[in-house]
Amino acid sequence: MEILKRNKKKAALIGIILFCLIIYLAVPAVRNSINEAVKVLSSSGIEGVIEYIRGFGGYAAAVSFLLMVLQSLLSPIPAFLITLANSAVFGWVKGALLSWTSSMVGAMLCFYIARILGRDVVEKFTSKGSLESVDDFFKKYGKFAILVARLLPFMSFDLVSYAAGLTSMSFLSFVVATGIGQLPATIVYSYIGGTLSGGAQKLMIGLLVLFSLSIIIYVAKRIYNERKQKKVV
Repeated sequence: MEILKRNKKKAALIGIILFCLIIYLAVPAVRNSINEAVKVLSSSGIEGVIEYIRGFGGYAAAVSFLLMVLQSLLSPIPAFLITLANSAVFGWVKGALLSWTSSMVGAMLCFYIARILGRDVVEKFTSKGSLESVDDFFKKYGKFAILVARLLPFMSFDLVSYAAGLTSMSFLSFVVATGIGQLPATIVYSYIGGTLSGGAQKLMIGLLVLFSLSIIIYVAKRIYNERKQKKVV
């Protein structure tokens, strides 16, 4: 019975993916819009993303939401680019709320795709090498992996979401860890994007990177000590 349910979910998800692929290939307007969005996320930088989102006027929030989900599924681009852009366009409070909710949806979709379709399919969305590097990240940090990953502004959190779906971690545990882990970072990046600019913004991002590395070193040392103690016992 459990296998039958899993196969039904797998078939349904594959059907949805195929339908979206057909729409992408058959409808030029959809294809061009998605290609442009991926290009903006990949090469335009923060200012380019801000300009792109603002260009949609009253639909800007909806477009930003879809952009966050799109980068989660297709583009290994750090989500903090969109987070900074959202705060510049909508103000840091509304921008933070928009970024947090949309990134949560994107993360949950990545988790479910990996959980239902398995590793072979996930490698098509990402790459074998990048997924293996995240596997090593999970082995190194264990239960702290998701919290640590969100502290790294230049790490693709989407890869971590995919990798989490391939582990035995429950969906609820993933959602809670993701929500808690990304909330502080989302608020900080939104504040930076909404209130700072130019050199001050770059300086603050640099300081955050140093802070993140300090936290990671602390966590790594703690994990190392725990494992060392277990070996002694």
